[in-house]
Parts: sequence; structure tokens; C-alpha cells
Amino acid sequence: MPRLSNIKTALRRPSAEEEKRADPTVVDASFERTDKEAVADNAAPVNNDGGDTSSSDLPAKDAQRGVQEVEAVTMSWSKAALIGVFLNIWLLYFVNAFQSAILNSLTPYVTSDFESHSLLNVIDIVAGSMTAAVFIPLSKILDIWGRAEGFVIMVVFATLGLVLMAACDGLAMFCAANVFYKVGFTGMTYSIDVITADSSQLKNRGLAYAFTSSPYIITAFAGPKAAEDFLEHVNWRWGFGCFSIIFPVVAAPLFFVLKYHRHKARKQGLLVKEKSGRTWIQSIWHYVVQFDALGVFLFSAGLTVFLLPFTLAGQAPNGWGSDYIIAMIVVGFVLLCAFGLYESFWAPVPMITYKMLADRTVIGTCMLSISYQVSYYCWANYFSSFLQAVNDLTVSQSGYIDNTFSVVSGVLLFIVGFLIRKTSHFKWLLYIAVPLYTFAQGLMIYFRRPDQSVGYLIMCEVFISIAGSTFIIVMQVAMLAAVDHQHVAAALSLLNVVGTTGYAVGATISGTIWTNTFRKALIRYLPESALPQLDEIYEQLDVQLSFADGTPIRRAIQEAYGYAQTRMLAAGTSVMAVTFVGVLLMRNINVAKVAQVKGVVF
Repeated sequence: MPRLSNIKTALRRPSAEEEKRADPTVVDASFERTDKEAVADNAAPVNNDGGDTSSSDLPAKDAQRGVQEVEAVTMSWSKAALIGVFLNIWLLYFVNAFQSAILNSLTPYVTSDFESHSLLNVIDIVAGSMTAAVFIPLSKILDIWGRAEGFVIMVVFATLGLVLMAACDGLAMFCAANVFYKVGFTGMTYSIDVITADSSQLKNRGLAYAFTSSPYIITAFAGPKAAEDFLEHVNWRWGFGCFSIIFPVVAAPLFFVLKYHRHKARKQGLLVKEKSGRTWIQSIWHYVVQFDALGVFLFSAGLTVFLLPFTLAGQAPNGWGSDYIIAMIVVGFVLLCAFGLYESFWAPVPMITYKMLADRTVIGTCMLSISYQVSYYCWANYFSSFLQAVNDLTVSQSGYIDNTFSVVSGVLLFIVGFLIRKTSHFKWLLYIAVPLYTFAQGLMIYFRRPDQSVGYLIMCEVFISIAGSTFIIVMQVAMLAAVDHQHVAAALSLLNVVGTTGYAVGATISGTIWTNTFRKALIRYLPESALPQLDEIYEQLDVQLSFADGTPIRRAIQEAYGYAQTRMLAAGTSVMAVTFVGVLLMRNINVAKVAQVKGVVF
């Protein structure tokens, strides 16, 4: 990634060529054009110097309003404004990464305060289920109302979640607050990813995403230390409360820049203000159609109802055999099938087209995303607790190791982005990353137990981070390479839905293994004199840490952790087999020859 002072050399105004765009309702024609261009390796490169890779001096007339507006914005702003936007996005990622690092370190203590340490995964599953259902409706907001409007809605959700977490007085309220927080921050990150895609050429997009994600290098160290200081000198509530003040202030500039340049584009004649001439009833119907209200309902309701049983089954009277658990799974599956049929055959303005879903690059990328997320979250949520209980590390020390991915990815994302820019291809990187990730996670099965050196754990984490960083950039670039600008938000929303669903499924598998192994292992390993304290040891991390390292009780806890973690890792490693199939399905698209954006872009 070039230094920020050199970004200007990659920026220029667009050339004025004419491009034939298909009507958005005739999705096959538009998608087919993009598909052919993407694989045309012998075609002339499209403006390799930087700047616009599209073909019109005006926003696409047949695109949805949000896409027209963002094209007008990028055509009206200056190079300095573009640099300012990227700097603000970097700062937003910094705040998000800092808060996430603190949250990850504090959450075990929050659940322990409420005597529910074993329910760490339940919180993640509920939040993941709700978050997965938000992406596609949010993509419609970004495409119809605009990027700024979708972004600010998510900022409000995230801020509300932070306030509620700081003020919560029980696990139920913390879980609800966590849902608002995860929906808001994940939705905000998705909105920023869409805006970044709007502001960069496809061949440079890996570098753009690398730059905006680089704050994780800093927060990987600062976050755990800050969390430790909150616990020692104040309390965990202020770990959330302070960011409810900081975050809106940092988010405001991006919103106002987008709104200002939209107004500027109208004054320049790049964007004509809509005059619908519709009655209020006609307006309601217009937005019902444009937002694909029935499709949004079928998808959101279906996904939520389908995923919630994975959270509730453990507390159900008859477990997975309970009537309402079976009913929810069946109803959710039927609603998701109905969503697929409706979007394919009857939706006037489908949110996800059949052509997109049938594209083998999209299918392969989604397979890679879901299997990678399931594999990782089969074991990740209890890793920090493992390091403290088994390796006797402090909160900050375990946080540093747990955030190895953030440190390594902060550097490697630039390398991956640069390699994609230089070679104009991305698929070859996966031939290295997928075997490396599978090998490293397999090694973890042996090293994630008592009496093993922390150095070996760090080594495995580094390997996993190198491969995972490659996955992140390649998945985003591959997904966007398969679609045109009109479908950027939809493509990223599908990728996020699949990834978040994988996150929820992985956390479910982790929770199931934990519930069925850790407690039983404690019963087996604990001295008989400690069995009356079984529930406290099982539910509270601070109780586990209260026993000195080397004592029989602490040793029993460590053995129980090792027994549970090795099985979590074995489950996660087996899931990685799916990624090999996904990589083979993906096309080797030449990203330098895919035209997608307009205006002053990176």
C-alpha cells in the first residue's frame, strides 16, 4: 500500500466513454455483461492508471437512487475530500477495533459477574442470528435511501447498544444490549465497506480495505491493556460507557461529508432531485416494492427463527426433541425456501438475484466464508479464558495472544492487496492460504492443552492469521468482481450474511461441545473436596483463577479446559474440508479488466 502522500498519484477524473447498462429489473443481461468482461483476459485493460473505470459522465440513470447518489458524490468531490473520507474511515475502524478488543476482554468478566460464564456462546449466537438478518435489509436502504442514511442508522444502533451495556443490571439486558451493539457496529462496518467499494477501483480494492483495516495493529495491544485497567481501576461498565460518547463524534464527519457532496452534486447538475408526483398511498407502495418488503420479511424472519433454536435447545425441556424447537427449525427452513423462490421468480425488484446466486464464484466465495467462520468460532470464544486459566496469563497478556490475528493481518492485508494489484488475480493466493490455515489449526489440537509452551500457541496463531488475512481480502474482492456497481451492496450483504451465519453456527458448535465436555471433565478431574464448588467453578472465570497455579483444583480446571478445547479444535478443523471445494469453484477473474465505479476514486 503506498503511503498516504502518494495516494494522489492513483487518483484522477474519469474518461468519457459510453457504457451500455442493463435495466435493473432485467438482471440477467446486466450480470452477463459483467461476467464476460471479468473473464476476458485478452481484452484491453480498463484505465490502469487509476481514476474512473466506468463509462459515463453522469450517474447511471437505470440504477437505484442510492447508487446514483454515490456515483454523483464521487464525481463531485475532490482528491482531498477522498483522502479525508479514507482517513475518517480509518479512524472509525480504529474506534471499532479498540472497542471490540476491550469488549472481548471484558465480556468473560461481565458474564461471571452475573454467574453465567458458560453462556458466553449464547450471547454470541443470539447477536449473530440477529445481525445476519440485518445485512440484506440494510443493503436495500443503502441502495434506495442512500449510503449516508444507512450508515447513520447503524451508528444509532451501535451507540444505543453501548449505552445499554454500560447500564445493564442482568445477563438478559446485557444480551439485548449486545444485540444492538453487534447489529450497529457490524452494520456500520458493512456500510463502510460498501462506501470503500464505491470509492476505489476493483484492482485497488484490496489495498483500500487493507488501509481501512490497519488500525487493528494498534488496538491489538492497546485494547487488552485498556480492558485490564478498566477492571483494576474503574469497572467494566466504563469500558462500554466511554465509547458511547466517543463513537458518535468520530462517526459524524463521514455522514456530513456524504450529505454535503450529495448536495454539491445536485448543484452541479450531476443529480436531479426526485419529484415523484405520487400520492402518499402510491409512495408507500413504491417503497414496499423497491425495498422488496416481502423478501426482506421472509429472509429476516426465516433466518432468525431458524437460528434461534440453536440457542434455546440447551434450555428446552426435552432439548432438541422439544416441540417448539422442532417447529422453529421447520418454519425457519420453509420461510428461507420461500424467500429463495420468491426472489427467483416473483420479486419485482429482487434484493439478491438468481443470476448472482447461481454464479460459481459467488457460490465458492460463500462456501469459503461460511466454512472459515464456522471453523474459527468453534474454539475462539473460550480462547482468552483458556490462556488465563491454563497458561496463567493476565487479561492483557491473553488479549495480546488472542489478538495475534489483528497484528499479523494489519501488515499482511497490505501485502495481499498489493499482490492482487500487481497480478490482477486473487485465486492463486487461496491455494496457499487454505492448506496453511488447515495445517495450523490442526497443530492447535496438540498444543491447546496443559503443559504446552505458549510460544507454540503463538506460532499457530501466526499461521492462522496469515491465512485468515488472505481469506478476508480475497473473499471481498472475489465477491465484488462477480457483480456490477448496482449489485455491490447486495453482494457484500450476501457475503456478510453467510459469514455471520457461519459465526453463529460455529459458536453454537462451540457452546454445545463446551456444555457437554467441560463440566463433565471438571467432575472427573476435581478433587472430591472441591465438588461442592462445581457450579461456581463452571460458571465464573474469576473463581477459576482464584485457585493458585499448581494446586490440585487449578490443575483439574486446566485439564478440563484442555479436554474441551481439543475437541472444539477437532470439530473446527474438520469443517475446513469445505473450503477446498469452494476454492475450486471460483473463477480466476482478472480484476484489472472489470469496470465498476465512477468519479475521483482510488
